Amino acid sequence: MTFLAAEGAQNPLIPDTAELIVGLLCFFIVFGMLGKKLLPNIQKTLEERHDAIEGGLERAEKAQAEANRTLEEYKAQLAEARHEAARITEQAREQGASIIAEMREEGQRQRDAIIAAGHAQIEADRRQVTVTLRQEVGRIATDLAGKLVGEALEDNARQSRTIDRFLDGLEDSASQAEAAR
Repeated sequence: MTFLAAEGAQNPLIPDTAELIVGLLCFFIVFGMLGKKLLPNIQKTLEERHDAIEGGLERAEKAQAEANRTLEEYKAQLAEARHEAARITEQAREQGASIIAEMREEGQRQRDAIIAAGHAQIEADRRQVTVTLRQEVGRIATDLAGKLVGEALEDNARQSRTIDRFLDGLEDSASQAEAAR
């Protein structure tokens, strides 16, 4: 204890010079060994991490550029498909309009043909009725005239002329009546 008491005057916070030299010497030896062995490994790990991060960023940028390029291609294809669909729709619309126009023309032609056939049939029926009516009126007129005169009018040529004159007179009077209106 005496040793401690003699030393008591020394400041406990300040180390002994020999301890300080040995401590500094050990510090530099440990620091040198760490610098030679551990620092290159740390540096290598940091460089690998840096390369991985930088490489990852480059790969991400390349992937982003590829994704953007692919997106633009898809957008272009989509726009082209929409354009093609619009063209096909317009073409179908035009074809539909032309088919409708053709069908209308065909319907108009058929209607005109039916009307013409109907007029022709009516005209043929009118002629037939006129001939039948002339014959019937002529027969009745001949019978009536024969009863009035008291003898039979059997000469066909004379009978036909008489009937024609009578009917022509009726037609003339009907035409004059229509003109007077």
